[in-house]
Amino acid sequence: MATTTATAKKSTAPAAPRNKRRPARGGVGAELTKEQNAEQGFQASESLSANLQRVLVDLIELSLQGKQAHWNVVGTNFRDTHLQLDEIIEAAREFADTVAERMRALHALPDGRSDVVAETTTLPEIPQGEIATSEVVDLMTERLDDVATTCRDVHDDVDEEDPTSADILHTILERVEQLSWMVSAENRTPRR
Repeated sequence: MATTTATAKKSTAPAAPRNKRRPARGGVGAELTKEQNAEQGFQASESLSANLQRVLVDLIELSLQGKQAHWNVVGTNFRDTHLQLDEIIEAAREFADTVAERMRALHALPDGRSDVVAETTTLPEIPQGEIATSEVVDLMTERLDDVATTCRDVHDDVDEEDPTSADILHTILERVEQLSWMVSAENRTPRR
């Protein structure tokens, strides 16, 4: 049996852009005088900012994936699942806003741009197309649990530097874990 060896051709074409969006115009913010730009009060460290950013991107991604599932769920218990996804989306959006505003209160810069969210979230992609209700239940339970894991992973470091931000994480955890329990119950059967 004869084998042939193909030599790979190197492409001389420039790399394709990541997306087709136009780059942002402008600089990094308004120029202010030293007095106007002086930050007052407690300022988040890079570590605290990074930890809150991790939670923020997972919450944004949860809301986006929840909406994708909301639009494409089909099957038994469609209406209940459809409405339950609305609850998840609403909670994720509210919590994302709370985390981002907390970051700004601590003079940190939240980054919720779509490319940043896609590149840094811990949540796996959600499938494209129609998704059966039972699969949506499992997918959303996994994603809710992933958000909870991120909150728990950063909690102790956040609490050490800023207990107020840790309190926000407690609120997120309480609701996300409650939603996970409620969603996952759709696919469970009683233990015998």
